[in-house]
Amino acid sequence: MLGLLALAAATGLGASVPEKVVEERAFLDARPCADGEMPTDPADCLRTIRATVLSTEEVRSGKSRHFRVLLRAPVPDPADRPLDLDTDSDLSEVLNPGDEVSVTVWRDVRVSVRHGEVSDTVDPRPDDEVGPFAGLTLACLWLAVLGFLGALGAVRRSRRRADGGSFPRRVGFGPAKIAGVLGVPLLLGFVAGRVWDGWTVVAMTGVISVLVAAQATIFALRVDR
Repeated sequence: MLGLLALAAATGLGASVPEKVVEERAFLDARPCADGEMPTDPADCLRTIRATVLSTEEVRSGKSRHFRVLLRAPVPDPADRPLDLDTDSDLSEVLNPGDEVSVTVWRDVRVSVRHGEVSDTVDPRPDDEVGPFAGLTLACLWLAVLGFLGALGAVRRSRRRADGGSFPRRVGFGPAKIAGVLGVPLLLGFVAGRVWDGWTVVAMTGVISVLVAAQATIFALRVDR
């Protein structure tokens, strides 16, 4: 069941990776809109929306806190929605009601908000999502493989004991093994997302994870041999 659940999760996550790669490439290729240009497709360029700050306040959502900024209407979508910034950002320390800001928008993503020389990100950037998704997909695949190997070992152990034989465990399941099984693929995905972009993230994360997973598979087989 663990293997099937991990495989289903990997399938769902992996199906979204190609779409996110295409979206990332479109975002990286986008250029600023010309002055006065009203593009029919806002995805073709980066729009700059200038507005005035209506109010600022710190809000709590669960255990997290945000510095919420509301802009004075009329403001086109998506800048008319609240801007939730990091409470520790430089912009949250200098922004006050009545200040003029510039919001950079791509499609429905509010890329950044700027006041003077200080700027901050607003929504998650499309070029920061491929790496984590690829890493999570490979992590789920890795867990699926280990789950199926564990099931195989359990069946063999049961048959061996039913026949009166012994099936000793050679290596214990300690913290180091748990960290290797769960932490390595996740770490690889996030590191690859910071170094590479696009399909290179998927390819390099896959190659590195396969090299590590091959050793983990041999290790798991030795445990249940």
